[in-house]
Amino acid sequence: MADFFPAAQPQKRAVRFFNTTGPCNPWDHYMLPPEERLVGAQLHRYIRDNLYWVLHAPRQTGKTTFLQSWMRQINSGRFTGANALACYVSVERCQEIPEAEKCMPDLCKAIQDHAVLAGLPVPEITTAVPNSMLSGILMNWAKLTAPKPLIVLFDEVDVLQGQSLISFLRQLRGGFAERGIGKFPVSIALVGMRDLKDYITMAKEGVPVNPGSPFNIKSDSAVIGNFKENDIMKLFAQRTEETGQKITDGALAYVCGQSQGQPWIVNSLFQRATMRVLDENSNETVTVEHIREARRQMTEGRETHLDSLAVRLRDKNIRRIIETIITGENDFIVDRSNPDVELAMDLGLIKWNSESGWTVSNPMYEEIFTRFFNSVYHDNLPPPSNWKWQKSDGHLDMDGILRGFAGFWRKNSEVWEEKSDYTEAFPHLLLQAFLQRILNGGGSVERESAAGRGRVDLCVEYKGESFILEIKLIHSYDTPDAVRNEGMEQIIKYRDRINSGIPAYLLIFDRRPETKKKSWDERLSWAEEDGITVLGL
Repeated sequence: MADFFPAAQPQKRAVRFFNTTGPCNPWDHYMLPPEERLVGAQLHRYIRDNLYWVLHAPRQTGKTTFLQSWMRQINSGRFTGANALACYVSVERCQEIPEAEKCMPDLCKAIQDHAVLAGLPVPEITTAVPNSMLSGILMNWAKLTAPKPLIVLFDEVDVLQGQSLISFLRQLRGGFAERGIGKFPVSIALVGMRDLKDYITMAKEGVPVNPGSPFNIKSDSAVIGNFKENDIMKLFAQRTEETGQKITDGALAYVCGQSQGQPWIVNSLFQRATMRVLDENSNETVTVEHIREARRQMTEGRETHLDSLAVRLRDKNIRRIIETIITGENDFIVDRSNPDVELAMDLGLIKWNSESGWTVSNPMYEEIFTRFFNSVYHDNLPPPSNWKWQKSDGHLDMDGILRGFAGFWRKNSEVWEEKSDYTEAFPHLLLQAFLQRILNGGGSVERESAAGRGRVDLCVEYKGESFILEIKLIHSYDTPDAVRNEGMEQIIKYRDRINSGIPAYLLIFDRRPETKKKSWDERLSWAEEDGITVLGL
């Protein structure tokens, strides 16, 4: 007998296209077919061999778009070799209903509602017994669609929890052996954010999957990839073809860099740049400045998707992982076998590659996470008018800003740190909050960090000028000279990679207990070395 579920491959990110500005949004019809983004897909085999399979990827990445598109292809006869009927069913309405006796009626009603929307026969609920209700309605549905086989695409499966999830999977497992035309759906997809083994472990009441399990996994499952640079170009090319509006190479490169191919970010940056930063009827060429302003509006406006990601940081275990990455420290090992690390990857919050190691998935997410961490500092800092931050010609006075920060650090850091939830990240977060408060939307702070790098690099831009800042910490196991020398080498490389003429600042926070016993006059320093301004804090 074929296995209940094919094996999930290492996660790829899914692609989704959607609108955020209403039904008249022209970006609604700019899209790349999601099925073109499938990686290692064997959709014909899932139907031919009557397989139940899984697709998991973060939110707002394309799972739902793909499922609905595939359903329409099957039902219209355009999917070669699939003389079947398919129905997309979202079980989102069952969120936070862990009791099977309450959840199953709602889930079955969802099946009926989606059958109506798809123009398919509407099945009946044949029993009031919760642990038989789902299997009963699916058997009835299969009879109604005969002589065609039935395919069901369950979306948002990860909202199910507790006994509801256990009952859901067990009823599917029970029907699997009898699947066939007129008997039970021949193929079922379970779609959500989490990996299959998480569902199976829950369905087995916390017992991990083992090789002898009836849920043993052997076959492949479909995944959907992120955008590549060429995909992003093709997406905007549809706008150009329809309206004549163009985009510069620099703006495209900036979108690629900020999004790392995450589809929601790509689409949202394009939408906001062409419909809010610029007038929606404008044919003006989209530049880097327009995309930067779109990015600023998205992060400061706390758009729903970005805000929902930040909420994940309320989980202390997820927060610890993200904090380690954005500070660049290595006092916590980010281990992919750790269930919390797996969850962070499944949610699309972090990624790993051989060049950078562990990083936040893209700069946009890192901006949102940093703002989440430092929002309490930002909101309680004095207004920019309290600091000497601007020169007489209107340009940024970075020396004045950092001298002001040093004075604030001297006066307030010890009291503020006592109340901080993020002690290790406190210097990084307070400095970045200070910069954000000063810039007040008039400039930008670009970040570069990764777990284990031992530093955070910042690039501050304001009115066409750039400034490089690097943050280093001296721990009890460090020596000041070693940290300073390492920091000098790193910041020079970072500066020269961007522009050797950019003003550069190395900020070294001494976190050793013995240093805190010294007077502030001994602790604070300001020096120039090899064209680098070095601050001791």
